[in-house]
Amino acid sequence: MADNMGEHLLNRIHFPADLHQLSEEQLPEVCAELRQYIIDVLSENPGHLGASLGTVELTVALHYVFNAPYDRIVWDVGHQAYGHKILTGRREAFHTLRKFGGISGFPNPAESEYDAFIAGHASNSISAAMGMAVASALKHEDRHVIAVIGDGAMTGGLAFEGLNNASVNPNNLLIILNDNNMAIDHSVGGLSQYLVDITTSQAYNKMRYDVYRGLKKIKLIDDDRRDNILRFNNSLKALLTQQHNLFEGFSIRYFGPVDGHDVGYLVKLLNDIKDMKGPKLLHIKTKKGKGFKPAEESATEWHAPGRFNKETGERIIVHKLNEPQLYQDVFGHTLVELAEKDKRIVGITPAMPTGCSMTYMMKEFPDRAFDVGIAEGHAVTFSAGLAKEGMIPFCNVYSSFMQRAYDMVIHDVALQKLHLILCLDRAGLVGEDGATHHGVFDLAYLRPIPNLVISSPLNEWDLRNLMYTGYKISDGPFVIRYPRGKGEKSDWRNEMQILPIGKGRKLREGNDIAVLSLGPIGNEAMKAIDQIEQEGISVAHYDMIYLKPLDEALLHEVGRKFKRIITIENGVIAGGLGSAVLEFMADHGYTPFVKRIGVPDQFIEHGSIPELYKLCGMDADNIAGIIRQLHAPSDQ
Repeated sequence: MADNMGEHLLNRIHFPADLHQLSEEQLPEVCAELRQYIIDVLSENPGHLGASLGTVELTVALHYVFNAPYDRIVWDVGHQAYGHKILTGRREAFHTLRKFGGISGFPNPAESEYDAFIAGHASNSISAAMGMAVASALKHEDRHVIAVIGDGAMTGGLAFEGLNNASVNPNNLLIILNDNNMAIDHSVGGLSQYLVDITTSQAYNKMRYDVYRGLKKIKLIDDDRRDNILRFNNSLKALLTQQHNLFEGFSIRYFGPVDGHDVGYLVKLLNDIKDMKGPKLLHIKTKKGKGFKPAEESATEWHAPGRFNKETGERIIVHKLNEPQLYQDVFGHTLVELAEKDKRIVGITPAMPTGCSMTYMMKEFPDRAFDVGIAEGHAVTFSAGLAKEGMIPFCNVYSSFMQRAYDMVIHDVALQKLHLILCLDRAGLVGEDGATHHGVFDLAYLRPIPNLVISSPLNEWDLRNLMYTGYKISDGPFVIRYPRGKGEKSDWRNEMQILPIGKGRKLREGNDIAVLSLGPIGNEAMKAIDQIEQEGISVAHYDMIYLKPLDEALLHEVGRKFKRIITIENGVIAGGLGSAVLEFMADHGYTPFVKRIGVPDQFIEHGSIPELYKLCGMDADNIAGIIRQLHAPSDQ
């Protein structure tokens, strides 16, 4: 870790209480040191860079003005919160960020009492903070609750549900909208700044409250009409500043927009508004990647850049000769191939065009590719609408984010048996992003839904084949799940062919034990079987390809021939492939011993994929050990 800071101010700050000992004049220096510290550490220990650089001043101001952890600061999303971690007792551990056994890349109450709420998925801060604020009021606690929402999270429907509820229920919630070019409101100058100065001054607010109290006393207004006055006040500000924003219709006091990189002004502003009664929204304008020129100029590329040279701004990317493609790139290129042949094919993604490689489709067919923002439920139902009118949508959603669209999959897609392809990127264990992002639940939560076909490719060839199959012969919703990272083949561009729905395949003959795998985790099984065969153990290996419908002929063959079966899946054991095989064997009177390998009934921490495979017993060495254990009785 690059930390040689001498007697710099940041070395004196272990917790927010230490920050409180400094003068306001020292805060800009704290911000400069904090920003440089984030750059220094992340250049060698990769993480999410751009968003946290943009919130340095806000973070320092929040912890200077408020009394965390008693006051609750709820971050949304956690990409913004690296500075928060550093100022709340985790500076010395910051170099372990996202490493196995180290600190999480996202706020997590299990890690620190300063992390008020989990923050891996977007748009939950307002609802969570609203609940905390109401709870504090019910318990007669003099506690401030702040929701910090930004980095695109305001596009999520949950944010607006929380905002709507906050406007009608009594609370003193403070919502801070970190706007880094979201096109909500772009003016930061002149009269707008003046209005914020007026409406946050204590004198103005005392006068405003005295007038309100006087009018109420003579019964010219009451609490019901107060909401109308707030809406009028917001509308008047919008009229005077020639600005119109999404919040002027809510009964929430709106302040801003203001410069989110002026720490002194933010401290003044927060002190002025923190004790105002009722819900408040402060709109700040920030620059993603602030203070590091390459990140300022290319926010998407520097969102999570990997290792980089902090002096030159050059990203350190190691390319190996003839290495396999990323699964996401295979998806992106294959989608373009299919779209070239059929104008009905369209692509949809909720805010992840680069991550899922929908960018290739956007470049070639910009009118047939759609980024709908952080709105997974809308992405699925939007795709359903396209399918209903004869288009063939490929809707690509990260597996863990598809959890947010579960009802739409059932009600809007499966119930109508619409022909669309749901591509679940980042399925299975994803590595350093940890428990909030592991895509391990999809097999279990999708398997009970009628009309779905659920598949997973062994390698890149099969990903292309399944995309072609889903497009060509499926007459309903077709799910393809595949992992993060590189595949198995450097020559990935095969001639696509149909993989018959509900049919698996035998990869290897064997007589002692049957291994049934689903998806790319089958490659770990292959490595294990290669080890075992040298020991004289005969193992049959079946690649199921489809979880639903299951290949019943294949399972009858296995049930008749084998007394010992191992199932392997990169997902939770409960409800997935292993459960489906056990159900089939029980339903058809077979009584083999079935050992299930997969993710156990717990949330798995962050770490590298090999470390997490080993933790869950899904690595080749552990699979080989289980095969030996199952074979041992026959040797006695």
